[in-house]
Amino acid sequence: MSPSGEVPGTPAPIDPRRYHESVTDERTEVARRPPVCLYLEVTNRCNLLCTTCPRTYEELEPPADVSWDLFTSIVDQLPDLVRAVLHGVGEPMLVANLPRMVRYLKERGVYVLFNTNGTVLSERNGRALIDAGLDELRVSLDASNRESFKAIRGKDYFGRIIRNVRAFRELQEREGYTRPQVSIWLTGLKETVEQLPAFVKVAAEIGVREVYLQRLVFFAESAIGKARPDQALFERLSEGEAAYLKEAEDLARSLGVTFSASGAATEPGLSLKASGDGSPWALCRRPWSLMYFTANGRALPCCIAPFSEHGYDNYTLGHAGAQSLRDIWNGPAYQDFRAALLSNKPPKSCANCGLRWSL
Repeated sequence: MSPSGEVPGTPAPIDPRRYHESVTDERTEVARRPPVCLYLEVTNRCNLLCTTCPRTYEELEPPADVSWDLFTSIVDQLPDLVRAVLHGVGEPMLVANLPRMVRYLKERGVYVLFNTNGTVLSERNGRALIDAGLDELRVSLDASNRESFKAIRGKDYFGRIIRNVRAFRELQEREGYTRPQVSIWLTGLKETVEQLPAFVKVAAEIGVREVYLQRLVFFAESAIGKARPDQALFERLSEGEAAYLKEAEDLARSLGVTFSASGAATEPGLSLKASGDGSPWALCRRPWSLMYFTANGRALPCCIAPFSEHGYDNYTLGHAGAQSLRDIWNGPAYQDFRAALLSNKPPKSCANCGLRWSL
């Protein structure tokens, strides 16, 4: 591994902003091209109890880490793969094979990233990810102080995460590694919006130069924890909340920190925006560009579905352990899902996502 983060002998990383360009504008029930993006939940285990995550409140699937055989089987069936996101409802860094998976993908020239809670980002684990060639490491922090962190994420690990991320960034700066690109993320909640300026300051203090305020997605019925409609910021930002947002933007600029409150970085080029026609789901291209698999091999439409509708059985599109990806991609379930998304009566998981798209 060179200090620049390049893995010797591997192709240069592909700009992640370009992967959606392979998606045809002709969206029909049958996808004309294979997927170019893979979301793979490498584990559904987690060491936190976040109040915005459904896995805290129910067992979505049997606990599992994705097996190496299932991982390679899925990846090897995607010849046009450009981008891989190695997270789902669990904590990816609990998986011993994670650096090996990253390296396997990087040897194919795939752009690789994942979200982590940062609790096990030790020097050893961090070096393993650097050596594997990871492109992005996104740290979900969700608070600017210990008390708020514990209230939102269920355990008192704020101090540990801050130490871990600071040490990792110091290692990168000291040894000249530019990858992975590190950012920290905060879910947009009414309860924590006033912490935005402090959150930006925390990022700068620990050497992180990118901060993102991401959307809150919540169930339309039987809301859980803090993932409730009254907590969402989108299109309901008060004058006071807007002032916090402006203060955070100004502070970030003065500290040399990139700050985005759009959520666009979650899925470059594909993020939903509010639309005036009352059908925001109509802008989504995910069912024509990406596949999502749980740690058990279940195919879901995207990473948002588990947060917008209860019950995987309602939107399962196939199973990688029993079907080829080709058969899943244009099978009856996927075709029916795409047809519904193109109609004025979208799948429930999509309607919830689009209509409740938050900052």
